[in-house]
Amino acid sequence: MNFIRSTLFAIIFYLITIIAVLTAFITVRFGDKALCWHAQHWALLHRWCARWLLGIRTVVEGTIPDGPFLFAAKHQSMFETLDLLVILGDPAVVVKRELADLPFFGKVARDYGVIPVDREGSAKELRRMMRAAAAAREAHRRVLIFPEGTRVPLGDQPPLRPGFAGLYKQLRLPVVPIALDSGRVSPRNSFVKKPGIVRMRFGEPIPPGLPREEIEARVHTAINALENEKAN
Repeated sequence: MNFIRSTLFAIIFYLITIIAVLTAFITVRFGDKALCWHAQHWALLHRWCARWLLGIRTVVEGTIPDGPFLFAAKHQSMFETLDLLVILGDPAVVVKRELADLPFFGKVARDYGVIPVDREGSAKELRRMMRAAAAAREAHRRVLIFPEGTRVPLGDQPPLRPGFAGLYKQLRLPVVPIALDSGRVSPRNSFVKKPGIVRMRFGEPIPPGLPREEIEARVHTAINALENEKAN
């Protein structure tokens, strides 16, 4: 049954995505707000498909603060990449450069205001990331980053990638860590999804201006809070 549900989800949602990308080339002509509206509704359609085709829904724990913040989230599945667009409004999302370079989708993503980052962490690419992040801050947009750099299996707690500390220093914004457990229902690199609840826990804001070692340690602990609770 889960295989059938996952197949149906893939067919319907990826068809929606193709239509959304193609129609975005029209929407972008009406300005940034229109494109953000377009992206929001694409993400809402993903949430609907996940809820009614896969049986997956989200429960939010903690308080989501208003205003510009740097949100740092655990990353176990593509699920949270889209669901956090719904939860956070229209955040500028830090994504790997390969996604921003994809034909058609990459152009739309750049117009939306994603912040591409090179996982190799070259100085040139980090400078580009900082410029894009500064533009997001000037536009008073929230910024969303997955500081571990890529999706990880449930239970893995890799160190944070170098780009997070640089972004934290550049933006001078409080950080809101997000712990989640999407890997239980939507495992990394698995086509088959399972019905269930994804918990997203928003932690207390961490102030700007902390030393690199301290901010990385505090964020690492906070985004892995659900896993640490389970281990205890």
